[in-house]
Amino acid sequence: MGRTLQNTMINLGLQNACDEAVYQLGLDMEELEEIEEDAGLGNGGLGRLAACFLDSMATLGRAAPGYGIRYEYGIFNQKIRDGWQVEEADDWLRHGNPWEKARPEYMLPVHFYGRVEHSASGAKWIDTQVVLALPYDTPVPGYMNNTVNTMRLWSARAPNDFNLRDFNVGDYIQAVLDRNLAENISRVLYPNDNFFEGKELRLKQEYFVVAATLQDIIRRFKASKFGSTDSVRTVFDSFPEQVAIQLNDTHPAMAIPELMRIFVDIEKLPWDKAWDITKRTFAYTNHTVLPEALERWPVDLVEKLLPRHLQIIYEINQRHLDHIASLFPNDVDRLRRMSLIEEGDTKRINMAHLCIVGSHAVNGVAKIHSEIVKTQVFEDFAALEPEKFQNKTNGITPRRWLLLCNPGLAELIAEKIGEDYVRDLSQLTKLHKFVDDDLFIREVAKVKQVRGAGRGSRELTLPRGLTRSLPPAQENKVKFALYLEKEYKVKINPSSMFDVHVKRIHEYKRQLMNCLHIITMYNRIRRDPAKLFVPRTVIIGGKAAPGYHMAKMIIKLINAVAQVVNNDPMVGSKLKVIFLENYRVSLAEKVIPATDLSEQISTAGTEASGTGNMKFMLNGALTIGTMDGANVEMAEEAGEENLFIFGMRVEDVTELDRKGYNAQLYYDRLPELKQAVDQIKSGFFSPKDPNLFNDVVNMLFHHDRFKVFADYEAYVKCQEKVSELYLNSKAWTKMVIRNIAAAGKFSSDRTIKEYARDIWHVEPSDLKIPPPNEPRDGAGTGQDKTPNGTAA
Repeated sequence: MGRTLQNTMINLGLQNACDEAVYQLGLDMEELEEIEEDAGLGNGGLGRLAACFLDSMATLGRAAPGYGIRYEYGIFNQKIRDGWQVEEADDWLRHGNPWEKARPEYMLPVHFYGRVEHSASGAKWIDTQVVLALPYDTPVPGYMNNTVNTMRLWSARAPNDFNLRDFNVGDYIQAVLDRNLAENISRVLYPNDNFFEGKELRLKQEYFVVAATLQDIIRRFKASKFGSTDSVRTVFDSFPEQVAIQLNDTHPAMAIPELMRIFVDIEKLPWDKAWDITKRTFAYTNHTVLPEALERWPVDLVEKLLPRHLQIIYEINQRHLDHIASLFPNDVDRLRRMSLIEEGDTKRINMAHLCIVGSHAVNGVAKIHSEIVKTQVFEDFAALEPEKFQNKTNGITPRRWLLLCNPGLAELIAEKIGEDYVRDLSQLTKLHKFVDDDLFIREVAKVKQVRGAGRGSRELTLPRGLTRSLPPAQENKVKFALYLEKEYKVKINPSSMFDVHVKRIHEYKRQLMNCLHIITMYNRIRRDPAKLFVPRTVIIGGKAAPGYHMAKMIIKLINAVAQVVNNDPMVGSKLKVIFLENYRVSLAEKVIPATDLSEQISTAGTEASGTGNMKFMLNGALTIGTMDGANVEMAEEAGEENLFIFGMRVEDVTELDRKGYNAQLYYDRLPELKQAVDQIKSGFFSPKDPNLFNDVVNMLFHHDRFKVFADYEAYVKCQEKVSELYLNSKAWTKMVIRNIAAAGKFSSDRTIKEYARDIWHVEPSDLKIPPPNEPRDGAGTGQDKTPNGTAA
């Protein structure tokens, strides 16, 4: 979620008033904002996407709570020591969290372990261990519409009789200490991005958030007039019309058997009716096609932790397979492929299959990704129910990712096309008519660059003050250069090209390819120091999962290369390399507006969408990238000639896999690649330990699934085109304007409208709720045909 203060002021239209008031107290609002800790309650794109979605749903007037876990320790703080990543606990609640409100009155029990008893009256899950889920509510304000939604995060608490009612009677002290075992559930976020680690505590976390959330949703449904009770039992017929639950990847997949358990075991609905309601309630978003990221929980673990849920999953699977067998008699291989249970050394539950079978809609997060989901990853399921599969291209909130982080640019745009674009980003297309306007070109360049004043240099005449009007500050690149000099003691040339590659460190994102390009540039400068070289500051940042050895080696390599490059007098200010420590939302807000070149260079077919790519586009950076994820649609919107697209397409990667990828061939054919790799191999960048990077080199030659060498030549050539254009400041800036003008599609407001229309079947309402000091007459309250309808 990042920080909350400035976002809240902007969405409430209070930023200027607060700035002024704080200024009159002799304080500086920017300094105050820097004190707030980031809420880092997710790993990467998937968690940040949810945060953008919450902002958009509130802005669109959707009654949509976001549910999650209130981790005591979020994503680790990254320190770089001697070039290595070191993890520190993120004690983000140390000084308290003023934005949250504990809601003990809504505390709910969650059950684990135990056994199942079957009788004539149905199944009973008994002898369980109980953990309490205590909700904390954080307000999510919409943009200038008097709407405030809720993010409800669950914290684990031991019940007061925990361990005292049974075996620990004699040891009161130990029993109290053992309360930690229950409360550990919400202690810490698992720091893996795009990787599945089948740990019991992680499964507990997944079930914990699901069980608490579903009880909460059902409580709210029963309290509404829709949960009409005939004598004793609630009638759930209208449940799917009132409740839509979107599963953000498979992590909350246990919600499907859990809702079935509630309907069948507790509410005593017949199976078929319960299953129909469940399917119509859930929809599943797939976020990755990497096989190592797909959740496959061991049956033995589920049986121990959630015995009733395993039985329900088996029943779902039996009925699912019976259906397949009736359509494809004697096709055993199809049954094996489509089963929710994978046989093997250890039997596992394929959670993606469970999500597909238990949902009425399945979507990918960019056109190319949704195609891969349909035609490759889940082709059997798509053949069966093609209408179930959709695309919903990701988006970003323009409030945080333009107004908040880049007020200078936001202001400049508002002067040209008015303020309404903040709510309707498609209006950015109006900028196309200024692409040849010399004054506008200069002003756009100026916001990014050196000359002129910065944040709010002119008093605004805009009615609400779209962005803050004081204090004056430097332009984006100068400001960030000063930040880098302060933090990293490296002198940065603000007129150099800021070439930025920030995202989680992963082999598929190919930070290594960027690294090879840096070494290539370094070698070219040394080979011919007199030759014209377009100065660059290459900034790479991102966290590696603590257990991901190769990712940590990549960080060390980047830092080792930086050490050599930054201290070579032959290079001087032509090339600087910086590894950005502890990349997080608040740091993204600083670096993105200062970026000239955005690196989006994953192997085609591996990055489901990406959202950083969209943030850079909206903030006036140009993109160098492969035809992967949302890059494809960015090129479609702006025109491929306005992005630096290079490298293999999905078909080329498939073909290369068919032929067999041989890294040696490229090494032998490309002298500059050979030189760079030899330098890494020989210890040129690690003289104290020449073998330090053996694992990296060995991987590149013998098991590089992401084919770095295959795209190296095209990448380097494309980078030469980038440098050439950068020399022509006017042509560069015109291309920037064309990109900004084409960025409108990538608002999360558009994404949410599509989910609402195609999946949740609710109409977004842009009606502004009257402020609390005005009487409300029921009309214009921003609600749809089902006033209590919620999308959870």
